[in-house]
Amino acid sequence: MSFNRRSFLKKAAVSTLAASGIPAIVDAAMQVDKKKKKGVPLIKGNDIILFQGDSITDAGRDRGINSPNAHSALGNGYVFLLAARLLYEFPGQNLSIYNKGISGNKVYQLSDRWQPDCLLIRPNVLSILVGVNDFWHTLTHNYTGTAATYENDLRGLLKNTKNLMPGTELIIGEPFAMTGCSAVNESWFPEFNKYRAAAKRIAIESDAIFIPYQEIFNKATELAPAHYWSHDGVHPSVAGCQLMAEAWAKAVL
Repeated sequence: MSFNRRSFLKKAAVSTLAASGIPAIVDAAMQVDKKKKKGVPLIKGNDIILFQGDSITDAGRDRGINSPNAHSALGNGYVFLLAARLLYEFPGQNLSIYNKGISGNKVYQLSDRWQPDCLLIRPNVLSILVGVNDFWHTLTHNYTGTAATYENDLRGLLKNTKNLMPGTELIIGEPFAMTGCSAVNESWFPEFNKYRAAAKRIAIESDAIFIPYQEIFNKATELAPAHYWSHDGVHPSVAGCQLMAEAWAKAVL
């Protein structure tokens, strides 16, 4: 009887989530940031918004174009979807949106290019999603870094950034990975969870908005299997990109 009741409750919860759709997924995983509680708008007129990270952010962008708001320079992933939304919703605010993600990057590689790809741009809003390669490449590329390396590197990068650009608003995306896809299996866990936890700790230390992408994708698999949201468990599908964009907008706008 208890098993049947648990089964019924689980099916009822999934049914409710399915009926509500993606907004319910995002709402269930997100916590309202304290800045939003105070009613302080994060996006303001003439803001420069910079997205940084690895291939998830890069998404095939044209790295030869350095001007903001350029279609091909924004890639074909979640950054493009967000840029389209921001420029559509705030036409009078003269926003400048850049994507400087580079496929394969780990934190130390962001640091190596930080001067031209961040400090010279001087963003008012800086959104960073990095960490999956810091773990993944220990399995596939003979990288010897650890979760502690990732945490120390990211903390140092953000401390330097805050010192040089104290007024910049920070947004940190949680690194995520989904099993049941071609590149991710159970061997990733629990070690990968250390990287996720480190990103959250640093977001709190840095007074940054934190976007819990892992929890969001976990919730999403209650509606569709993991391979619907990502073919390999790391890089989001079209639907996965939209899910990420919705989560970012929920946290920031």
